[in-house]
Amino acid sequence: MKIELLKCKIHRATVTGADIDYTGSVAIDPALCEAVGLREWEKVDVLDIDNGARLTTYVILGDPGEVCLNGAAARLVHKGDRVIIVAYAQFDEAEAEAHRPRVVILDEENRIEQRI
Repeated sequence: MKIELLKCKIHRATVTGADIDYTGSVAIDPALCEAVGLREWEKVDVLDIDNGARLTTYVILGDPGEVCLNGAAARLVHKGDRVIIVAYAQFDEAEAEAHRPRVVILDEENRIEQRI
């Protein structure tokens, strides 16, 4: 049997932009992606701490410090909002026992403040 668990989380990222004219996705600083193990094109959920919006999209690599919501997501999340970005993965029971998600908590400038 497979079980779906939290794979990784970027906690309290500050949205640096929202571009309605882009075709979709969330652009994330490559160093943040590497820190938690996110891959380009990977499916993620974005949870807006400030307004409660929740959406699903995919990752593209952005510029250093960037967390930019694109396309339709730009209507739900705005520049300056704080968000949580999460990805999940499926594990068999044995893998699930040993799995620990990779989590980073960011400061207001999207720098890693803490690793969990």
